[in-house]
Amino acid sequence: MCGRFAITLQTDDMARLFSARPANYQPVTPSYNVCPTNPVHVVRPGEDGRRLDALRWGFLPHWYKTETDGPLLINARSETLAEKPAFRAACRERRCLIAATGFYEWTKTADGQRQPWFIQRRDGEPIAFAGVWQDWGADGTRQGTCAIVTTAANKTLVGIHHRMPLILEPEDWPLWLGEEGKGAARLMQPGPENTLTFHRVARAVNSNRASGPELIEPVPQR
Repeated sequence: MCGRFAITLQTDDMARLFSARPANYQPVTPSYNVCPTNPVHVVRPGEDGRRLDALRWGFLPHWYKTETDGPLLINARSETLAEKPAFRAACRERRCLIAATGFYEWTKTADGQRQPWFIQRRDGEPIAFAGVWQDWGADGTRQGTCAIVTTAANKTLVGIHHRMPLILEPEDWPLWLGEEGKGAARLMQPGPENTLTFHRVARAVNSNRASGPELIEPVPQR
């Protein structure tokens, strides 16, 4: 799964990376502790090219009457994405990329404490999560919402958690976005081994109020 992440790229850098035109409003970066319901940077296709938009992290199906009318859908399982009523239309028609620098996952220590880890690309490049999006709300108050697609963890991460975000390589972005026709289903599998690396970080990030670059800094193993 993915419940928190960090984004350190500036808007202009993201726009260049994804060849996307940024919308007027963008979430502030760097942000080292992006939490559910926060606005996140999302790349979507359009008739005049890709757009870099700000969407709420927490997918709201069209039948929700309020934002709290059902469970908070921050992740969507790749194995059932095309079948679940909440996501199946978005799987076909509304796929997106969600920009990140890295993400957090937790294990439990022998004394029951939650130990956070920061996971990033081994080559230091930004991450593009596969996502799906949905506009929600009444006319005049509509907002864009999104969820991160997840898959079974690969061998690199399975010791930390049995799930991981679906991470797409640049050559796969056009297919996921629907720019190269159909066939995106073949992308919904764990990425290659050794693409990611991880290190232990301080427990300060256990609080959703924590912020600052120190959250992603390595701390010594005990």
